[in-house]
Amino acid sequence: MSTAQHLAVIDLLRSREFPAEHGRSECGSEGPGYHIGELLTSDTFWEDDGTRRDRTEEQYEAERDGLTVLLADRWGPPQRFSLASLFDRMVAADLGGTGADEEIPEPWAQLASAVPDLHLWHVEGRWIALGVAQWDKELPFQLLAVVTEIPPP
Repeated sequence: MSTAQHLAVIDLLRSREFPAEHGRSECGSEGPGYHIGELLTSDTFWEDDGTRRDRTEEQYEAERDGLTVLLADRWGPPQRFSLASLFDRMVAADLGGTGADEEIPEPWAQLASAVPDLHLWHVEGRWIALGVAQWDKELPFQLLAVVTEIPPP
């Protein structure tokens, strides 16, 4: 997918109504209050020595950074938003520790499991984010675009 196609997907997700139920769309996943567009997906790394994985991760971060420049021209510089503390809160809650009764809303819980940080804008009542995900070390990288009305926790 080209940069122009990525921007078109982001614009499409921004213009769409949010669904009432969790599910899949032609762009990725969605649910009440959010859309997650899967802009790029890499190959898997089952028999990899790490070199190819590192290059792929760098390539996906470069793709995200390039889109960030274009979106910053529209909406100004993004906020850099780390999901590390959110992930730590989720792990602590799963282990019955501090905040065990805290419920992290979607799409943030899903993102915290695979995306270390986001480039984030708040535009016209919606949060728009770009991130690089890897759901597990054997799984591919993904460049994600997120549009949600749910503020970051």
